[in-house]
Amino acid sequence: MEVSSLENLPPPPGIIDSIKAGFDAVASRIAAILLPVLLNLFLWLGPRLKMDALFTSMQNDMVTFWTALRIPAEDIQEMLEGYGSFSQSANLFGLVRTLPIGISSLFAGFNEPFTTPIGSPAALQVTEVNFSLWLMGLTVIGWVGGAIYFRSVAWAALTEKFKSPGLVRSVSQTILVSIAFNFVLMLIGIPVLMVIIIAAQFSAFLANLLVLFITLGSVLVIVPMFFWAHGVFIRQENVITSMMSSIQLTRFTLPTSSLFILTIFLLSYGLNFLWQMPKFDSWITVLGIFGHSFVTTALLAASFIYYHNMNIWVQLVLERLRPMNTVKQA
Repeated sequence: MEVSSLENLPPPPGIIDSIKAGFDAVASRIAAILLPVLLNLFLWLGPRLKMDALFTSMQNDMVTFWTALRIPAEDIQEMLEGYGSFSQSANLFGLVRTLPIGISSLFAGFNEPFTTPIGSPAALQVTEVNFSLWLMGLTVIGWVGGAIYFRSVAWAALTEKFKSPGLVRSVSQTILVSIAFNFVLMLIGIPVLMVIIIAAQFSAFLANLLVLFITLGSVLVIVPMFFWAHGVFIRQENVITSMMSSIQLTRFTLPTSSLFILTIFLLSYGLNFLWQMPKFDSWITVLGIFGHSFVTTALLAASFIYYHNMNIWVQLVLERLRPMNTVKQA
């Protein structure tokens, strides 16, 4: 009897069906793409927040420090050129794109266009005095914007099934999830990076092999972390409960969830090449901005739909299994 009840279970939510539902949801509620469109337009046409003046002011101190560490002059020159190139191309306004909760952006802020259809953008410079303030302020703006964006996309994806968390709660939980996410990344990433650097001292082949194994094993970390924020916006959970819900979900659905996340990543990353094909000084870039905003918002909506439906399916499976476990224990 129990075996037949398990055989009658509905199939788990399909990856393609979830993605299609996400596109349909955003197409019928197109206002959900407003924040990504506005952010992309600002990063494209708006002023740049530069740090090359800050780098220039610190350059002599950096050279003195590296020389004291007995770093060869050739290496110092290469590092100066690298840092100089980065400081000239960086647009710190891109820090508004926070992770894991944030407004999707076509312009990451660190490969920003130098010219636009309306000419060269204005440039603001950070200084040693206000650099920390800019960093903190842009991060907070990103958290608030990300909370509003995720909340609106969750509503667009689920509508009647969606119980909207309050804005203050959404922002506070967004901040906590972001802090926890970045802390875990640092906790894992720093030791891993040190191991790779040490391996590279012995053999480049060994280091590359190690990177390959780490990349393959990273799915065990990336998949549970991918859904950390979803419980906050769909089920009004706090950060700890949402993290545990994500881990429990991926524990039962790891192969399917891994494939879903990989599909989301490939679609988003692959289409970015299409959106960035127009030259940045052409108004055709507007089409890329709208295309990117629509697709990334639809994929986010698809992840909310997948998370919601997969949780229902897992609970149904567990309820069917519970009587079987009770009979076995008896």
